[in-house]
Amino acid sequence: MAVAELWETLKQAIVAYTGLSPAAFFTAVAVAAALYHLVSGLFAAPPPPPPRPREEPEAEPLPPPVQMGEVSEEELRQYDGTDPKKPLLMAIKGQIYDVTQSRMFYGPGGPYALFAGKDASRALAKMSFEPQDLTGDISGLGPFELDALQDWEYKFMSKYVKVGTVKKTVPVEDGNTASTTAETSETATNAPATEDKPREVAAEEVKEAAADKDAKAS
Repeated sequence: MAVAELWETLKQAIVAYTGLSPAAFFTAVAVAAALYHLVSGLFAAPPPPPPRPREEPEAEPLPPPVQMGEVSEEELRQYDGTDPKKPLLMAIKGQIYDVTQSRMFYGPGGPYALFAGKDASRALAKMSFEPQDLTGDISGLGPFELDALQDWEYKFMSKYVKVGTVKKTVPVEDGNTASTTAETSETATNAPATEDKPREVAAEEVKEAAADKDAKAS
């Protein structure tokens, strides 16, 4: 009841103050609000531009691989990635490859950092991280391990550049031992060959000696 009375009072006030019917009044208010939003949108300041994406610095291009030739295992250890100015090298079956482009794997802190600067043939074949397996000696490996090593070699040949070979170390014999062996061999070669006398010849000599003794006694 109170709402109806309030509505009647509002309609009378609209008619009295504007001279418009309530329907015309509310229509005019709606049109005015729409025009306001339209005009304010035309003259409003444009929104700020979106922030530009942060540009990351471009990585420096890797230097071309340098051919190392034949190097020793000691020299190969100098290229284990600890010196960023040197290439990152690794060997498989005596063949050295430049793996600098995969520093995230073979460089310091990488999952295969132990293999860098070494011939890791045995470790790769056995998928071992034991220090005693970080060697190029593949003697005693089984067929499955040799197949795994072959797969690693094919992967390296197709992905990385071969830059050298590992110098094979030949064990040097002790000089005294070698000379003693040579002298023994020479002595054995130059020694005169002796043959045992046949038993018949020895028996004849005994008989002759006995006969000579009897003759002297008589």
